Amino acid sequence: MLVLIAYDVSTVNAAGQRRLRQVAKACLAYGQRVQNSVFECVVDATQFAALKLRLIELIDEEQDSLRFYQLGNNYKSKVEHIGVKASFDLEEPLIL
Repeated sequence: MLVLIAYDVSTVNAAGQRRLRQVAKACLAYGQRVQNSVFECVVDATQFAALKLRLIELIDEEQDSLRFYQLGNNYKSKVEHIGVKASFDLEEPLIL
């Protein structure tokens, strides 16, 4: 299933900047960055649960926020991209 993850992490201090890097790194392990604080992740239910728990552990709920949008398995018809920064198909083999 495709999950869109958006986050806002307060970076007014060094701890917040560290949380921001850790959240981005955790999301990058499961998907691709499509905007500064937005990731698309193709995951199964177990992976989604693990990622969600990890992100909840990383943020400070008093200062930061997370949003999860579950677009399901038939997401290709629900996502439209216009402009620069083209993305890659997360389900295709990655050839470098």
